[in-house]
Amino acid sequence: MLAIPEMGLQGLYIGSSPERSPIPSPPGSPRTQESCGIAPLTPSQSPKPEARSPQPAPFSVVVAIDFGTTSSGYAFSFASDPEAIHMMRKWEGGDPGVAHQKTPTCLLLTPEGAFHSFGYTARDYYHDLDPEEARDWLYFEKFKMKIHSATDLTLKTQLEAVNGKKMPALEVFAHALCFFKEHALQELREQCPSMPDKDTVRWVLTVPAIWKQPAKQFMREAAYLAGLVSREDAEQLLIALEPEAASVYCRKLRLHQLLDLSSRAPGGGRLGERRSIDSSFRQAREQLRRSRHSRTFLVESGVGELWAEMQAGDRYMVADCGGGTVDLTVHQLEQPHGTLKELYKASGGPYGAVGVDLAFEQLLCRIFGEDFIATFKQQRPAAWVDLTIAFEARKRTAGPHRSGALNISLPFSFIDFYRKQRGHNVETALHRSSVNFVKWSSQGMLRMSCEAMNELFQPTVSGIIQHIEVLLERPEVQGVKLLFLVGGFAESAVLQHAVQAALGPRGLRVVVPHDVGLTILKGAVLFGQAPGVVRVRRSPLTYGVGVLNRFVAGRHPPEKLLVRDGRRWCTDVFERFVAAEQSVALGEEVRRSYCPARPGQRRVLINLYCCAAEDARFITDPGVRKCGALSLELEPADGQRDGAGAAPGRREIRAAMQFGDTEIKVTAVDVSTNRSVRAAIDFLSH
Repeated sequence: MLAIPEMGLQGLYIGSSPERSPIPSPPGSPRTQESCGIAPLTPSQSPKPEARSPQPAPFSVVVAIDFGTTSSGYAFSFASDPEAIHMMRKWEGGDPGVAHQKTPTCLLLTPEGAFHSFGYTARDYYHDLDPEEARDWLYFEKFKMKIHSATDLTLKTQLEAVNGKKMPALEVFAHALCFFKEHALQELREQCPSMPDKDTVRWVLTVPAIWKQPAKQFMREAAYLAGLVSREDAEQLLIALEPEAASVYCRKLRLHQLLDLSSRAPGGGRLGERRSIDSSFRQAREQLRRSRHSRTFLVESGVGELWAEMQAGDRYMVADCGGGTVDLTVHQLEQPHGTLKELYKASGGPYGAVGVDLAFEQLLCRIFGEDFIATFKQQRPAAWVDLTIAFEARKRTAGPHRSGALNISLPFSFIDFYRKQRGHNVETALHRSSVNFVKWSSQGMLRMSCEAMNELFQPTVSGIIQHIEVLLERPEVQGVKLLFLVGGFAESAVLQHAVQAALGPRGLRVVVPHDVGLTILKGAVLFGQAPGVVRVRRSPLTYGVGVLNRFVAGRHPPEKLLVRDGRRWCTDVFERFVAAEQSVALGEEVRRSYCPARPGQRRVLINLYCCAAEDARFITDPGVRKCGALSLELEPADGQRDGAGAAPGRREIRAAMQFGDTEIKVTAVDVSTNRSVRAAIDFLSH
């Protein structure tokens, strides 16, 4: 294949010999008859994608930060005892006498934009501010999903505080991560005074698996700004995909640590009732007793009792139901080391617990008017936060078998503000509204029927179930019989009941870990200790570059013809690096070579394109978009260092890209000197 990047006519050396030997296409891409290759973008005699075992940086402790939409926390384990996970239990604020292992994802900044507090402390301090004073403070909550929903995410993207004021999103995230860094390092110093310094820490940040590359890079940039790691020590920071982390943790569990929802008789007992699933696997146990060799391998690999009873090749699904998203992943268990293979690219959508909060806000708008709710949120932001906290407390008690009504406290400032704005009280508003399942209590509360509360869950819960059902129909995941329900929203009895009712009859066993809200956090620690546990992933998109190929009449569109120096080229050809849904092993490399066009050139910049389709031909096809840029920073050639002019011969820079990790990675080397070249892929610059 002729592999001239579109910008190569200016920025890369262009070979002049059309007789150059053919250049094989990237793995998995269709070969073309016109392939004859002239050079700036070549596989350099095209070594096949090469799998390498990543070399971990030295570290003495792993600290994982589960940065959630509604709540966040951290945990850690020492390399000397990697499976002894230490949970942080000393969060300030919250309910007195309760050990909180997570804290609300709430950030409070002063009116000048300086950090004040995070978590319960931020929430409580903001609550106690005078209403007029609170209007000047910047309070951020549930801001994580703004990064996912931003279609043009950049380092300059802004976030809006509850009072309407805006601030760079990167600074908001960096403040939060800096808080966790200081909190974690302080505890590590208390537990291990002899620990040298923070350079011995491997940090792990969790993100939804459905996040695209720009959002992942954004979190890494925020970590750099927060001082977790430096750019020079980028390998000290790992990005963990949330459902993967949950999967890694679940494989360590024993039977008594799991709740099998399918073991309940329909209509019998209360949802969430603890039952052992030991009997559910007796048959599997008998089978595996007859194949002790398989079981021994898995037990020696450190997997839990449940996994020891599964056989190599068994498939299962993880549904991570968090505050902002639902993330689905399907893994296959591999022998002999109990590694995991992803069977289908991560899927899901914005069906997290905040969807229930939005449904409640829409209900308030129906009762009191959208204009009033918008004004109240802007002029009484602290009181609005109080109202959402009151609803959150009642939301957690909702269940499919609950019979009594739920009371939701309205802040006095809400009642007073409404009377001043509308000229009548909130009770009159309820009587005048078309909402008949919410009543007014003389104690100053909204009294909501259980049916009404459950109705608020339905759009979100239905979205989760629909995504699971669609995924189960994919041919790649046939044979899945086990579903792990994890994440903070998975604690909801409403969600548990709905998932079991919808999927149980299909023969799917629905299992919930007892510490379901901490599954991702604990799994992220284990992932940090052994990031190679997920051996194969599926590429979510097709990635490649735009190149020039020799024009073939009748095959290429006439409008793509470019004539230069007497040669006929087809422009805008999309050359694939990796295809959507292609299986890619951890450490597997796709190599290309680039040659600077000018002596002394210090930088090569090549646009990257992506799409969901596997068969895109041109970068101008529908759905293909520019998604980033590959940057190669070049040192002067040896002949140029002492002023002797350009080094003789052609300079070749060989880049190796990896698509099988949680982030797309690139390294590069100057072939003539064998020196490393600074290489990076930027997904945030447009």
